[in-house]
Amino acid sequence: MTEGLEEQPGTVRPGGRTARVRAAVLRAAEDALVERGFAGLDLGDLAQRADVGRTTVYRRWGSTTALVADLLADMAEQSLPRARTGSLSGDLRANARLVRRTLADPRQGALFRAVLLAADGDAGTAEALHRFYRRRVEEWAPCVVEAVERGELPPDTDPFEVVRAVSAPLYYRMLTTAEPLDEADADRAADAAEAAARAGVFRRAQAGNAERPYGASARRTAVRGKADPVQKKSSSSLS
Repeated sequence: MTEGLEEQPGTVRPGGRTARVRAAVLRAAEDALVERGFAGLDLGDLAQRADVGRTTVYRRWGSTTALVADLLADMAEQSLPRARTGSLSGDLRANARLVRRTLADPRQGALFRAVLLAADGDAGTAEALHRFYRRRVEEWAPCVVEAVERGELPPDTDPFEVVRAVSAPLYYRMLTTAEPLDEADADRAADAAEAAARAGVFRRAQAGNAERPYGASARRTAVRGKADPVQKKSSSSLS
């Protein structure tokens, strides 16, 4: 799910030396975001940090917004695949614990706080962030689709709203308090979302029972995931 990225600088999926350059610059961008935030990003500084020519960085990305978009696309690609525990409760708890682990990580938590703040004042970064989260929600939505198929939830449950409800309390706690996030917080968020889903809180509007444009995507992902689970590299994930 990198729609809209193909025509922007920094979004080609390279190999060889170009891949190494991209990896070095994206790592430097992460470091700078953690240290200084989005306002402190400078392509020239990133080139120096990554030991890459300034011309290469400016030609490839062109702007800090395009660079952050590429960073978010890379993070989505490297995120762990969803859990398949065989139960809705197990799947939602796995999702919540993964989100909690990422937000509580000193580096990853600081990185996402910086990107969230940047998105509030930069339209391009906001668009990239929306693509990132859409991709992560689509990754986990099939666990709700499968729960509906098993009869655990009402048949018209919106899987995307359920997944969002799992992580929302964790983000709220991270952004509004200085309190640490622990596994009990994650389980409580997952259990609350599950209880609400079972009670029918996330049923789609009955008028025409219209399905979201991406509803079919969740079903395709669920079917594909059963036949061909994808292995990814990173241990962090946000939904």
